[in-house]
Parts: sequence; structure tokens; C-alpha cells
Amino acid sequence: MQNGMHTDTERCVRAVQSKDGRFDGWFFTAVLTTRIYCRPSCPVVPPKPQNMTFHPSAAACQQAGFRACKRCRPDTSPGSPEWNRRADLVARAMRLIADGVVDREGVPGLASRLGYSTRQIERQLLAELGAGPLALARAQRAQTARLLIETTRLPMAEIAFAAGFSSIRTFNDTVREVFALSPGELRTRVPGRGSAPTATPGVLTLRLPFRAPLNPDNLFGHLAATAVPGVEEWRDGAYRRTLRLPYGHGVVALTPMPDHIGCRLTLSDMRDLTVAISRCRRMLDLDADPVAVDGQLRTDPLLAPLVDRAPGRRVPRTVDEAEFAVRAVLGQQVSTAAARTHAGRLVTAHGETVDDPEGGLTHLFPSVEALAALDPAALAMPATRRATLTTLVGRLADGTLHLGVESDWEESRARLLALPGFGPWTVEAVAMRALGDPDAFLPTDLGVRRAARELGLPSTPAALTARAAQWRPWRAYAVQYLWATDNHPINHLPGDPR
Repeated sequence: MQNGMHTDTERCVRAVQSKDGRFDGWFFTAVLTTRIYCRPSCPVVPPKPQNMTFHPSAAACQQAGFRACKRCRPDTSPGSPEWNRRADLVARAMRLIADGVVDREGVPGLASRLGYSTRQIERQLLAELGAGPLALARAQRAQTARLLIETTRLPMAEIAFAAGFSSIRTFNDTVREVFALSPGELRTRVPGRGSAPTATPGVLTLRLPFRAPLNPDNLFGHLAATAVPGVEEWRDGAYRRTLRLPYGHGVVALTPMPDHIGCRLTLSDMRDLTVAISRCRRMLDLDADPVAVDGQLRTDPLLAPLVDRAPGRRVPRTVDEAEFAVRAVLGQQVSTAAARTHAGRLVTAHGETVDDPEGGLTHLFPSVEALAALDPAALAMPATRRATLTTLVGRLADGTLHLGVESDWEESRARLLALPGFGPWTVEAVAMRALGDPDAFLPTDLGVRRAARELGLPSTPAALTARAAQWRPWRAYAVQYLWATDNHPINHLPGDPR
């Protein structure tokens, strides 16, 4: 599946007629006779092909005057996998828009983060997605508003501002235009919601969709096995962690379910909802296209049995790129348990405290500013690693190094490699799990080399890299399948009897 699928009319028609859910989020079907737009898997009888047009985004459908289908709710499709596998300007802009930057900083803020003019960004987004940054952000605000309307008892005025609207009137007009229902009508349509009691303030329960299959074992196993005490925990079948957010902080509990991820969010400021959801989706790699990934990896006869045994592995990522880089340094040449201990000490000494009445979370991971101000002598680690850590946090704090959703993957690799103590393993680990490069590769990793040897793959880094060329652009996923051959706790859900 490639960029611009919406231009392949014949293929889109086939996907709609077969109600193929794998294509949800890849394109949207607009029906000329009803002026409604749908996801490809919409359960209603498909329209005649001559009445269908196809668009690359929900925002483009809304720009063209189509309203969201009330049956299939296309605005809640998983995000397009394009923005995960690409590193060009459009993909980086889309990741920033999903992170709420347009709502907080406007289009000029988006442009300055990307180093382009507003006109260049608007032109490229319009050409590829049929909508500019304001329209894309507006579509996202509408989706956030719908979520709050349907899952909370918040007053509509609070929902309007939490979703990022500048006024109640704009909120009302947008909801009517996108969903063909007023906010009040949207709320009364939800079964059992009409007279529901007021929920706990600031607490939301929602479902995060994904493309099947999804194997939760290594995804949640990795997050739980490497959890930093006070910041993360596994409790009652859910991975829980604290979140540092633009307007405040939050606590999230994420529970793997057969057809979705259960998400329970506690936020100190509701304006952080969109960004919190976006970061949780990125951490769990929920917008991935497992059919494309696994299909490519199966072309290697030595990898194919691993994929067939447990398809749908995701890459466990992070909610905070700078945090992960710090933790990658703390984990250099030590065990998982030792890395957790080092990180836990930093958290206790320099993290901000939070209240968690539902569990054992106590702190936010320390900000780079707090870490940059600490006394290096207080760090109980070898002098070389201490220098690596203090240089990293110093560069992050003064802005000479930035790691974020908009980062250019190759430029960030080069900047990290220039730091003392950053070798290829640490740089690729950051690229894979913090920056989200699906083709990041760790040929020097001991677990990868051991798995390669057992499978009959080349086990020297150079030879393995040459063999891995056929796994591109999904080498980060190949790493997950190779790691999973070991019986390490990162590969199993906590409590799994294996």
C-alpha cells in the first residue's frame, strides 16, 4: 500500500465493496448522492461506483462539503500509517498536527518547528491531503469534541475549550457541519448517556482502535519489564504511567483487548486530551499497518515462521522522546534491572510528584531542565557515562539538540552520533523507540545477534545488515520478531505463565 491510494479508484472501489477494514484510515469514501463520507469498512450497503469519490483525509472530505457517516464514524478510524513510515515534510507536519501544535501555536508555530514558510507547508499539505493545516487541525478538534461529548458529562462550554475551539459558537457550528447533529443531539444518541451521573472530574474512559492483527506480548511486555518505578507500573492487567503534557500532567492506564486498547485517562487539564491520546497511540504503535509489515518480512524464509507464529508485533515506543534518550544512556552496558534502578533514583531525586489514588505512580519523569541543573557528582555511574548523560541533557535543555515527533530522523542520528558516548546501538535505539523510524536497525545488539545465529541468519553486524536489506523499510519490526525468540520478560505480558 502506498501513498496516494485514494487516486487508485478501482482499488478503492474493491476495498469498499469488500468492506475491508485494513484500509480504514488509508482513504475515505465520499458519496455524491448523500453528501456523506465513510471509512472503507462501513457496514451499510456500498453505493454505486459512479457515486463514490475518494479523499486522502477526513479533513479533505469536510472541506469538500461532506458530513461524517453516523454508522461507521470515519473520524475515529486509526490514523494513516503513512505518517509513521515517512520522514518527509508532510509526514512530520502531520505528526505535529496530531500532537496539537496548530491549536497551541498556530500555523506559524508549525512552520517554525519544521523550518519552512507557512506558505510552503500549506501548499504541500493541500497537494497531498486535500486540506491545509488549519482544516486538518479543525477535523481533529471535531473528533476530540465528539469524544468528550459522548464519553463525559462535561458541560458543552468546557468541552469546546478542552477540544481547542476558540469560542462556543465555532464549536457548535463545526460539530453541526461535520456530524450533521448539534452537540446536544450527539450526546443523547449515545445509549444510556442521556441521564448518566457525572463521572469523576478529569477522568475519561475510551477505546483506541488499531489495525488487526496486534500482538500485545512484546509491546506491553517491553513497557512493563523496563518500567521506571514511580513513573510506570503494570497493575490489574494494564500498563500505567504518568504523562508530562503541554498544559498539565496526566496518568494513563492502557489495557490490551482483542479488538481495541482500553484507555483510562486522568488529566489535570482537559485541553491535553488530544495530545495525550496522540502520544499513547504513538507509544503503542497503533497506526501501524501490520499486513504490509508482516507481508514484507515473510518474504525472508528464515523470518517467515516467526511472523506466522505471532503476527502483528508492534514496536514499543515512548510518550516522551527526551525521556527515552536519557533512559537509553542509563541502560548502556547494564541489565534491565540496573537501568530501572538508575532511572528510579533520578525520578525520586528530580521528578515532580503527582497524586495517583488508583495506583502506585508517584512522579513525572524529570524534565531536561531539572536534569541539566543536577550535580554530576551525585550520579552513581561511571565517569564516562556521567559525561554522556550530562552532555545529552545539556544539549536538550539549551535547544541545540531537539528530539520530537517532527524530528528529521537522519539529522537527529547525526547529531546524536556527534555526542560523546553515543555509539550506533544507542543512536538506533533512540531512532527506533523515540523517533519512530520503522527502519531503525540494531545489528550489534546481543539479543539480535543471538537470535540471528539460532535462525541460521548471518550473525556478524555487517553480514546481518546486508541480509536485512530485504526487510526494509520495516527493519525495526524485524528486530521485535528476533528479540521475541528469547524468553526474556520483555517478550511476555506480566503474569503470562510461560
